[in-house]
Amino acid sequence: MLYPDKFYLTQDLNRRFARTNLARLIFSDLHFEKTNISLIQTQLVADGLNIERASEKDKERIIRLKRAWQYIINENKVLSLDIELKIHLLLTGYGFRDNLNYKQEEKFFDELMNNDTSTTDKAMTLMYHNMRNQLFWGGNKRTATLAANKLMIDHGAGLINAPLDKWDRWNKLISQYYLTGKMNMLKDWTYENGIQGVVLNNNSDLPKPDINPEDYD
Repeated sequence: MLYPDKFYLTQDLNRRFARTNLARLIFSDLHFEKTNISLIQTQLVADGLNIERASEKDKERIIRLKRAWQYIINENKVLSLDIELKIHLLLTGYGFRDNLNYKQEEKFFDELMNNDTSTTDKAMTLMYHNMRNQLFWGGNKRTATLAANKLMIDHGAGLINAPLDKWDRWNKLISQYYLTGKMNMLKDWTYENGIQGVVLNNNSDLPKPDINPEDYD
């Protein structure tokens, strides 16, 4: 198997890992749009505090991302195109593109989910396919990222989250993929740099995050 799962967690532990890192995940996803907000400001807004230095647009994005992340963490139904739509509605309020070939996307999704490959491989493939194929009116990268992470959480495979200090390289690889349609190099990079999870302390049952705090300075 080319991209075996790096983490084998229970669904509950994977959900706990996502909740513990919620502000950081929101902060990362904010960078799909131009923003100058800090991680601390993101945390405060997500906690419901009014931060004057944060723009109204950033505040709205944070609240929408928080709701979308909470939805994928808590939703017990398995991932589907309908759930992807719900994620997108939480993020933007918009639906599928009018000219979207829904049956074609449904076929792609069903075939991918039935592939004999790892959850991590499926999640990366789904994420980048959805980004490039622009299923929705705006917000496609954020929706694709959350949909992929819903799949990861459901199967205890960790999370997909590219470190912010490597976003320039990540975005260049995404742009190349948009032009060529070939995602192997992008998946290789993501597998090496963007798969995060938890390991258990040998002396306790408490999870230790496999996220480097320096990535979020």
